[in-house]
Amino acid sequence: MDPITALLIMAVLAGAIAGSFVFLSAILGPKKRTPLKDEPFECGVESDGMPRTPMPVKFYLTALLFILFDVELAFLFPWSVVFRDLGWFGFVEMLVFFVIVGVGFVYAWKIGALEWE
Repeated sequence: MDPITALLIMAVLAGAIAGSFVFLSAILGPKKRTPLKDEPFECGVESDGMPRTPMPVKFYLTALLFILFDVELAFLFPWSVVFRDLGWFGFVEMLVFFVIVGVGFVYAWKIGALEWE
């Protein structure tokens, strides 16, 4: 069997199973609403406010910086696998990539994005 066909069959089956679970839970699941069910749940701890309170931008900035540097590591692994085949060109390209990401890291550090106060 062709690998593309196998992946397509797997994707269709996974989508069908997920869709059927959602459909069946909507049909067979209980529908009685109570004030206790409508209350926000926070890991077994009583809620101490509305769930729609604004979050500090610092949380989002930290998450974005984490994703940025995590993606850097995602590029590093495949590069290390084919490092010998790429030769000096691949080394210089990855060096340029690290310099660009490093400049971004230094900039984030200088503006205080990594400070947690």
